[in-house]
Amino acid sequence: MVEFTRESSSLAHLARDMQNAVRPRSMRRPEAIVVAASTGGPQALATLFSELGKMISSVPVYVVLHMPEHFTDVVTAQIERMSGCVTRAPKDGEVAKCGHIYFAPGSRHLALVQAGPSVSMRLDAGPAINFCRPSADKLFSSAAEVYGRSLIGIVLSGMGSDGCIGAAKIVETGGVVVAQDKETSAVWGMPAAVVEAGLASHVLPIDWIAGHVGRLLKGESAGVAA
Repeated sequence: MVEFTRESSSLAHLARDMQNAVRPRSMRRPEAIVVAASTGGPQALATLFSELGKMISSVPVYVVLHMPEHFTDVVTAQIERMSGCVTRAPKDGEVAKCGHIYFAPGSRHLALVQAGPSVSMRLDAGPAINFCRPSADKLFSSAAEVYGRSLIGIVLSGMGSDGCIGAAKIVETGGVVVAQDKETSAVWGMPAAVVEAGLASHVLPIDWIAGHVGRLLKGESAGVAA
């Protein structure tokens, strides 16, 4: 029987990640994560954050989940329990904090703005973008402008293509986009749009994504610079 050390286990994960690589990547050490989800999203987010919550003390996480406004508190409470991280909808103009998970409230767009050395969060009830409010495209695009090469985008299960335009902006500015695979997605619409556009650096099962992102956060995966 082969005994796996911590080092050999990490190398096995890296080898498995490389097998699922789609787009070459080169980025700075991540400073933020943005996540998009829709149909099947609550389950996917629960799986993601049950592991990722242990790894995000150095970055803020921003999430767009297509849901009715009155579900925001229910979903954020669930994710907070599973992640162990402060999880809630932000207030308009609030400054983001590392180790926190911020959900766009239902029926409000969430955008990020550089505010001196900090990043503030702006909410608005403007027109739907691609039939979506909140819109992942708006969050992703604004985050790409703020964080550039230091941004990770994650696109999870969902119907439609929201997030694809924003994912293109992340890639354009040097960030990394990870997509959930077809087999573990309830609806492979949003991730498929990103993959088919050639924007995903990796396409992974939902229970692999946290580990992969955790290694990016620690600078362990190839192509990540301090």
